[in-house]
Amino acid sequence: MKKRTGFLMISLTILMLYTAACGSTSNKESGTKKNDTITYQDVKGEVKLPKDPKRIVLLAESYYGDLITLGKMPIAATAPIFKNPFYKGKTDGVKNLGTTPSVEKVAALKPDMIIAWGEDEKFAQYKKMAPTVAIKYNQYSFKDQLKEFGKMTSTSEKAADWITKWDAKIAEVKPKVTKAVGNKTVSIVSPFDKGIYIFGNTFARGGEIIYDELKLKAPKAVKKEAIDSGVGYANISLEKLPEYAGDYIFTSPWSGSKSNGDQVYKSSIWTSLPAVQNKRVFETDPVGYFFNDPVSLEGQLEFIVDRLTSS
Repeated sequence: MKKRTGFLMISLTILMLYTAACGSTSNKESGTKKNDTITYQDVKGEVKLPKDPKRIVLLAESYYGDLITLGKMPIAATAPIFKNPFYKGKTDGVKNLGTTPSVEKVAALKPDMIIAWGEDEKFAQYKKMAPTVAIKYNQYSFKDQLKEFGKMTSTSEKAADWITKWDAKIAEVKPKVTKAVGNKTVSIVSPFDKGIYIFGNTFARGGEIIYDELKLKAPKAVKKEAIDSGVGYANISLEKLPEYAGDYIFTSPWSGSKSNGDQVYKSSIWTSLPAVQNKRVFETDPVGYFFNDPVSLEGQLEFIVDRLTSS
Protein backbone atom coordinates (compact mmCIF):
# COMPACT_ATOMS: atom_id res chain seq x y z
CA MET A 1 0.00 0.00 0.00
CA LYS A 2 2.82 2.38 0.89
CA LYS A 3 4.60 1.55 -2.39
CA ARG A 4 1.43 2.35 -4.37
CA THR A 5 0.90 5.65 -2.48
CA GLY A 6 4.52 6.64 -3.10
CA PHE A 7 4.18 5.81 -6.78
CA LEU A 8 1.02 7.93 -7.06
CA MET A 9 2.71 10.88 -5.35
CA ILE A 10 5.69 10.73 -7.70
CA SER A 11 3.36 10.51 -10.74
CA LEU A 12 1.33 13.49 -9.58
CA THR A 13 4.48 15.53 -9.00
CA ILE A 14 5.77 14.77 -12.50
CA LEU A 15 2.39 15.66 -14.01
CA MET A 16 2.28 18.99 -12.15
CA LEU A 17 5.82 19.87 -13.26
CA TYR A 18 5.01 18.96 -16.86
CA THR A 19 1.80 21.04 -16.80
CA ALA A 20 3.63 24.01 -15.31
CA ALA A 21 6.36 23.74 -17.94
CA CYS A 22 3.80 23.62 -20.76
CA GLY A 23 1.98 26.61 -19.33
CA SER A 24 5.23 28.54 -19.07
CA THR A 25 6.13 27.71 -22.68
CA SER A 26 2.64 28.66 -23.85
CA ASN A 27 2.85 31.99 -22.02
CA LYS A 28 6.23 32.70 -23.54
CA GLU A 29 4.94 31.92 -27.02
CA SER A 30 1.83 34.07 -26.64
CA GLY A 31 3.95 36.84 -25.13
CA THR A 32 6.31 36.69 -28.08
CA LYS A 33 3.44 36.89 -30.53
CA LYS A 34 1.95 39.83 -28.65
CA ASN A 35 5.28 41.64 -28.58
CA ASP A 36 5.75 41.09 -32.32
CA THR A 37 2.69 43.15 -33.21
CA ILE A 38 1.47 46.69 -32.66
CA THR A 39 -1.98 48.24 -32.78
CA TYR A 40 -2.32 51.14 -35.20
CA GLN A 41 -5.31 53.44 -35.66
CA ASP A 42 -6.01 54.14 -39.34
CA VAL A 43 -8.97 55.84 -41.03
CA LYS A 44 -11.08 52.70 -40.73
CA GLY A 45 -10.25 51.77 -37.12
CA GLU A 46 -7.71 49.66 -35.27
CA VAL A 47 -5.46 47.27 -37.16
CA LYS A 48 -2.88 44.80 -35.82
CA LEU A 49 0.43 45.19 -37.65
CA PRO A 50 3.75 43.35 -37.52
CA LYS A 51 6.21 45.30 -35.41
CA ASP A 52 8.98 44.87 -37.97
CA PRO A 53 7.35 44.36 -41.39
CA LYS A 54 9.61 42.81 -44.02
CA ARG A 55 7.31 42.40 -47.03
CA ILE A 56 5.35 45.64 -47.45
CA VAL A 57 3.21 46.04 -50.55
CA LEU A 58 2.47 49.72 -51.24
CA LEU A 59 -0.74 50.43 -53.14
CA ALA A 60 -0.98 54.07 -51.96
CA GLU A 61 1.93 55.21 -54.10
CA SER A 62 2.13 58.76 -52.74
CA TYR A 63 4.03 57.49 -49.71
CA TYR A 64 6.90 55.53 -51.20
CA GLY A 65 9.38 58.20 -50.12
CA ASP A 66 8.11 58.06 -46.53
CA LEU A 67 8.81 54.36 -46.31
CA ILE A 68 12.31 54.42 -47.80
CA THR A 69 13.23 57.38 -45.61
CA LEU A 70 12.39 55.16 -42.64
CA GLY A 71 14.41 52.25 -44.03
CA LYS A 72 11.30 50.25 -44.99
CA MET A 73 11.57 49.62 -48.72
CA PRO A 74 8.43 47.97 -50.09
CA ILE A 75 8.79 44.74 -52.06
CA ALA A 76 6.24 46.04 -54.58
CA ALA A 77 4.42 49.25 -55.46
CA THR A 78 2.08 50.70 -58.06
CA ALA A 79 3.33 52.28 -61.29
CA PRO A 80 3.57 56.05 -60.58
CA ILE A 81 6.60 55.75 -58.29
CA PHE A 82 8.73 54.44 -61.15
CA LYS A 83 8.19 57.68 -63.10
CA ASN A 84 9.21 60.01 -60.27
CA PRO A 85 12.63 61.51 -61.12
CA PHE A 86 13.37 62.05 -57.43
CA TYR A 87 13.31 58.27 -56.93
CA LYS A 88 15.98 57.61 -59.53
CA GLY A 89 18.20 54.79 -58.25
CA LYS A 90 15.89 54.25 -55.27
CA THR A 91 13.48 51.66 -56.70
CA ASP A 92 15.91 48.86 -57.52
CA GLY A 93 14.42 45.48 -56.64
CA VAL A 94 10.90 46.85 -56.15
CA LYS A 95 8.29 45.06 -58.25
CA ASN A 96 6.16 47.29 -60.49
CA LEU A 97 2.51 46.26 -59.96
CA GLY A 98 1.14 48.51 -62.70
CA THR A 99 -1.67 51.00 -62.19
CA THR A 100 -4.43 48.72 -60.89
CA PRO A 101 -3.00 45.38 -59.75
CA SER A 102 -5.28 42.39 -59.33
CA VAL A 103 -5.88 40.85 -55.93
CA GLU A 104 -4.18 37.68 -57.17
CA LYS A 105 -1.02 39.57 -58.09
CA VAL A 106 -0.84 41.13 -54.63
CA ALA A 107 -1.54 37.82 -52.87
CA ALA A 108 1.21 36.05 -54.84
CA LEU A 109 3.78 38.35 -53.20
CA LYS A 110 2.90 36.98 -49.75
CA PRO A 111 2.97 40.39 -48.04
CA ASP A 112 3.15 40.75 -44.28
CA MET A 113 1.70 44.27 -44.54
CA ILE A 114 -0.29 46.17 -47.18
CA ILE A 115 -0.73 49.94 -47.38
CA ALA A 116 -3.71 50.94 -49.52
CA TRP A 117 -6.11 53.80 -50.11
CA GLY A 118 -9.05 53.52 -47.75
CA GLU A 119 -11.50 53.93 -50.63
CA ASP A 120 -9.92 51.12 -52.68
CA GLU A 121 -12.79 48.83 -53.72
CA LYS A 122 -10.57 45.78 -53.11
CA PHE A 123 -9.65 46.81 -49.58
CA ALA A 124 -11.68 44.06 -47.87
CA GLN A 125 -9.93 41.46 -50.02
CA TYR A 126 -6.50 42.80 -49.13
CA LYS A 127 -7.34 42.47 -45.43
CA LYS A 128 -7.88 38.74 -45.88
CA MET A 129 -4.33 38.17 -47.09
CA ALA A 130 -2.33 40.45 -44.73
CA PRO A 131 -2.71 43.26 -42.17
CA THR A 132 -3.78 46.27 -44.24
CA VAL A 133 -3.52 49.97 -43.39
CA ALA A 134 -6.13 52.34 -44.83
CA ILE A 135 -4.67 55.66 -45.99
CA LYS A 136 -6.58 58.85 -46.78
CA TYR A 137 -4.79 61.36 -49.01
CA ASN A 138 -4.04 64.70 -47.43
CA GLN A 139 -5.24 63.66 -43.98
CA TYR A 140 -1.98 64.88 -42.42
CA SER A 141 0.71 67.44 -43.13
CA PHE A 142 3.81 65.89 -44.67
CA LYS A 143 5.61 65.93 -41.32
CA ASP A 144 2.72 64.36 -39.44
CA GLN A 145 2.28 61.79 -42.19
CA LEU A 146 5.91 60.73 -41.79
CA LYS A 147 5.32 60.42 -38.05
CA GLU A 148 2.32 58.17 -38.76
CA PHE A 149 4.45 55.89 -40.92
CA GLY A 150 6.97 55.88 -38.09
CA LYS A 151 4.26 54.63 -35.75
CA MET A 152 3.03 51.91 -38.09
CA THR A 153 6.53 50.58 -38.84
CA SER A 154 8.09 51.12 -35.39
CA THR A 155 10.56 53.68 -36.77
CA SER A 156 9.44 56.83 -34.96
CA GLU A 157 13.02 57.84 -34.13
CA LYS A 158 13.97 57.88 -37.80
CA ALA A 159 10.94 60.02 -38.58
CA ALA A 160 11.86 62.53 -35.88
CA ASP A 161 15.46 62.59 -37.11
CA TRP A 162 14.43 63.44 -40.68
CA ILE A 163 12.13 66.24 -39.48
CA THR A 164 14.93 67.74 -37.38
CA LYS A 165 17.30 67.75 -40.36
CA TRP A 166 14.63 69.16 -42.64
CA ASP A 167 13.85 72.02 -40.26
CA ALA A 168 17.55 72.82 -40.05
CA LYS A 169 17.79 72.94 -43.84
CA ILE A 170 14.79 75.27 -44.07
CA ALA A 171 16.36 77.55 -41.45
CA GLU A 172 19.52 77.63 -43.56
CA VAL A 173 17.95 78.49 -46.94
CA LYS A 174 14.96 80.60 -45.91
CA PRO A 175 16.91 83.87 -45.35
CA LYS A 176 18.47 83.60 -48.84
CA VAL A 177 15.07 83.08 -50.44
CA THR A 178 13.41 85.85 -48.43
CA LYS A 179 16.16 88.26 -49.46
CA ALA A 180 15.84 87.33 -53.13
CA VAL A 181 12.04 87.32 -53.36
CA GLY A 182 11.07 89.97 -50.84
CA ASN A 183 7.34 90.81 -50.97
CA LYS A 184 6.81 89.40 -54.44
CA THR A 185 4.20 86.69 -54.89
CA VAL A 186 4.54 83.09 -56.03
CA SER A 187 2.00 80.87 -57.82
CA ILE A 188 1.78 77.19 -58.76
CA VAL A 189 -0.02 76.79 -62.09
CA SER A 190 -1.05 73.49 -63.71
CA PRO A 191 -3.02 73.57 -66.97
CA PHE A 192 -5.23 70.58 -67.72
CA ASP A 193 -7.66 69.64 -70.49
CA LYS A 194 -10.57 71.80 -69.37
CA GLY A 195 -9.00 74.56 -67.32
CA ILE A 196 -6.18 75.42 -64.92
CA TYR A 197 -5.44 74.17 -61.43
CA ILE A 198 -3.90 76.68 -59.04
CA PHE A 199 -2.37 74.85 -56.09
CA GLY A 200 -2.12 76.03 -52.51
CA ASN A 201 -0.18 74.70 -49.53
CA THR A 202 -1.63 71.22 -49.01
CA PHE A 203 -1.76 69.47 -52.38
CA ALA A 204 1.94 68.83 -53.11
CA ARG A 205 3.38 70.48 -56.27
CA GLY A 206 5.84 72.30 -54.02
CA GLY A 207 3.10 74.18 -52.18
CA GLU A 208 4.09 73.02 -48.72
CA ILE A 209 7.62 74.32 -49.33
CA ILE A 210 6.69 77.62 -50.97
CA TYR A 211 3.89 78.72 -48.66
CA ASP A 212 4.36 76.86 -45.36
CA GLU A 213 8.10 76.31 -45.06
CA LEU A 214 9.56 79.35 -46.85
CA LYS A 215 6.53 81.53 -45.95
CA LEU A 216 6.38 83.16 -49.39
CA LYS A 217 3.37 85.26 -50.36
CA ALA A 218 0.58 84.04 -52.59
CA PRO A 219 -1.53 86.38 -54.74
CA LYS A 220 -4.72 87.40 -52.93
CA ALA A 221 -6.94 85.19 -55.09
CA VAL A 222 -4.71 82.16 -54.48
CA LYS A 223 -4.63 82.79 -50.74
CA LYS A 224 -8.42 83.06 -50.60
CA GLU A 225 -9.41 80.19 -52.90
CA ALA A 226 -6.58 77.66 -52.56
CA ILE A 227 -5.11 78.25 -49.09
CA ASP A 228 -7.52 79.88 -46.65
CA SER A 229 -10.41 77.83 -48.03
CA GLY A 230 -8.70 74.63 -46.90
CA VAL A 231 -9.42 73.03 -50.27
CA GLY A 232 -5.78 73.05 -51.37
CA TYR A 233 -6.39 74.14 -54.94
CA ALA A 234 -8.60 76.24 -57.20
CA ASN A 235 -10.00 75.30 -60.61
CA ILE A 236 -10.07 78.39 -62.85
CA SER A 237 -10.55 79.37 -66.47
CA LEU A 238 -7.79 80.86 -68.60
CA GLU A 239 -9.50 84.26 -68.47
CA LYS A 240 -9.09 84.40 -64.67
CA LEU A 241 -5.40 83.49 -64.72
CA PRO A 242 -4.05 87.07 -64.32
CA GLU A 243 -5.77 87.29 -60.89
CA TYR A 244 -3.99 84.12 -59.72
CA ALA A 245 -0.61 84.57 -61.38
CA GLY A 246 2.20 85.62 -59.08
CA ASP A 247 5.40 87.50 -59.76
CA TYR A 248 7.03 84.05 -59.87
CA ILE A 249 5.32 80.99 -61.34
CA PHE A 250 6.15 77.30 -60.97
CA THR A 251 4.31 75.33 -63.61
CA SER A 252 3.76 72.03 -65.38
CA PRO A 253 0.74 70.40 -67.01
CA TRP A 254 -1.38 68.56 -64.46
CA SER A 255 -0.06 65.00 -64.09
CA GLY A 256 -3.49 63.51 -64.81
CA SER A 257 -4.02 65.48 -68.01
CA LYS A 258 -3.56 64.41 -71.62
CA SER A 259 -2.82 68.01 -72.57
CA ASN A 260 0.72 69.40 -72.72
CA GLY A 261 -0.62 72.78 -71.60
CA ASP A 262 -0.12 74.61 -74.90
CA GLN A 263 -3.70 75.90 -74.81
CA VAL A 264 -2.45 78.03 -71.90
CA TYR A 265 1.26 78.44 -72.59
CA LYS A 266 0.71 79.68 -76.17
CA SER A 267 -2.16 82.01 -75.32
CA SER A 268 -1.87 85.79 -75.35
CA ILE A 269 -3.06 85.86 -71.75
CA TRP A 270 -0.11 83.72 -70.67
CA THR A 271 2.52 85.59 -72.65
CA SER A 272 1.32 88.91 -71.23
CA LEU A 273 1.78 87.83 -67.60
CA PRO A 274 4.50 89.80 -65.75
CA ALA A 275 6.17 86.58 -64.59
CA VAL A 276 6.49 85.39 -68.19
CA GLN A 277 7.75 88.73 -69.47
CA ASN A 278 10.29 88.97 -66.63
CA LYS A 279 11.44 85.35 -67.16
CA ARG A 280 10.34 84.25 -63.72
CA VAL A 281 8.51 81.12 -64.83
CA PHE A 282 10.02 77.77 -63.79
CA GLU A 283 8.98 74.45 -65.29
CA THR A 284 8.57 71.55 -62.88
CA ASP A 285 8.24 67.82 -63.46
CA PRO A 286 4.52 66.90 -63.41
CA VAL A 287 5.15 63.50 -61.80
CA GLY A 288 7.91 64.48 -59.39
CA TYR A 289 5.86 67.37 -58.04
CA PHE A 290 2.78 65.20 -57.60
CA PHE A 291 4.54 63.76 -54.53
CA ASN A 292 5.15 65.44 -51.17
CA ASP A 293 7.12 62.75 -49.33
CA PRO A 294 10.55 63.38 -47.76
CA VAL A 295 12.59 62.22 -50.78
CA SER A 296 10.56 64.26 -53.27
CA LEU A 297 10.46 67.30 -51.01
CA GLU A 298 14.24 67.32 -50.69
CA GLY A 299 14.57 67.41 -54.48
CA GLN A 300 11.86 70.04 -54.82
CA LEU A 301 13.43 72.25 -52.17
CA GLU A 302 16.77 72.26 -53.96
CA PHE A 303 15.12 73.24 -57.26
CA ILE A 304 12.84 75.89 -55.77
CA VAL A 305 15.61 77.57 -53.81
CA ASP A 306 17.97 77.52 -56.80
CA ARG A 307 15.41 79.10 -59.14
CA LEU A 308 14.20 81.77 -56.74
CA THR A 309 17.69 82.87 -55.74
CA SER A 310 19.12 82.75 -59.27
CA SER A 311 16.41 84.53 -61.24
